[in-house]
Amino acid sequence: MSPANFEQSAPAGQSESTSKFRFWGNAFLPLILLVLLIIVFLAIGPLGVFKAALPPIEEVSIQRIILKPNEITLKVVNDGPDPVTIAQVLVNESYWKFEMDPSQTLPRLGRGTIKIYYPWVEGNLEKIKLLSRNGITFDAEIPVATASPSPNLQYLSSFALLGVYVGVIPVFLGLLWLPSLRRLKEKWYSFFLALTVGLLVFLGIESLVEAIETTEKAPAVYQGMGVLMLGFFIAILVLSAFSRQGSLASQEKGESYKKLMLAYSVALGIGIHNLGEGLAIGGAYAVGEISLGALLVLGFMIHNVTEGVAIVAPIAKAGARLKQLVLMGLLAGAPTILGTWIGGFTYSAIWSVLFLAIGAGAIFQVVFSITQYMAKPNWGSLFSFTNVWGFLLGLAVMYVTGFFVTV
Repeated sequence: MSPANFEQSAPAGQSESTSKFRFWGNAFLPLILLVLLIIVFLAIGPLGVFKAALPPIEEVSIQRIILKPNEITLKVVNDGPDPVTIAQVLVNESYWKFEMDPSQTLPRLGRGTIKIYYPWVEGNLEKIKLLSRNGITFDAEIPVATASPSPNLQYLSSFALLGVYVGVIPVFLGLLWLPSLRRLKEKWYSFFLALTVGLLVFLGIESLVEAIETTEKAPAVYQGMGVLMLGFFIAILVLSAFSRQGSLASQEKGESYKKLMLAYSVALGIGIHNLGEGLAIGGAYAVGEISLGALLVLGFMIHNVTEGVAIVAPIAKAGARLKQLVLMGLLAGAPTILGTWIGGFTYSAIWSVLFLAIGAGAIFQVVFSITQYMAKPNWGSLFSFTNVWGFLLGLAVMYVTGFFVTV
């Protein structure tokens, strides 16, 4: 007799609906039992003993500070496991009247708005301390007090202009190298493709490092590293799926179409990265750090000119029409404008992590596509001296221009 199988066919005469019911019942049984186990644990488990013996764990993250004349507004979130009640607010070591909406008690994951009526002084350092009912303090600091920008026409246009200076114009300047690249011999064409890979690898790693650093500013309950990994792999997998469809289409439309799609992919990856740069610039201006914001603008302007080379390198031989080049430039540069708006008006650390992770994933997917294209004869051909020096030069260029960016 053969051993009994775990899965057996339905007995003769048993209806198909009964068979399906048993299948779904078996599938959900472990989940139902898990829910019951959790209910029993919360109801009669030893949790109450520990709660009685140990003090509550209170964590409040101050996400954003908004300054208006004689008023400071804090956006806060409870990222601890227990409810938190804000009892007192101190500004520069003095107690001040405040209002809290919707309630002074924040449940787990709860968000609140705290308004403090305080005559802050332009340009001063202001220190804020929140005091919970249990005596736990949560600190925040305003390095340079200045009125927060509001989303009116003046500020919208000013931040948009910053994005144009940082992202749009430098990228279009870089695109002007296309006529020179078109006259290169095949050996040097491969060199500039390798240089493009070096530029992109540097940008990708830079985005990942910034994302990792930003996770420390995000509320712990949102699991910044988890958001980072989700954004990174979503970008890689989604763009890989689109890239595969583009490869299938290029078999019918020819090699020029494939190179054009590769250039668009580079522009998209750079665009998402530039959105992260816009977040940094907008955030700096929003908190009054004008000198830092100006340095970031100047540094990224120099940094981003090289991105135009990365975009046009894949189409150096095939060329492109003017409207295609304009679209690539906007795809790479315009997201900087969106980034300055988000950073200036509604900055959020967790959204910054997501955007930076998506940008890094998009860039690394493009790196893989370019490398795969360059390795068409065989993967060993990638390691010619021409390609190696091109790649190293790309890293070096981004490293040197990075000295102009003070973060």
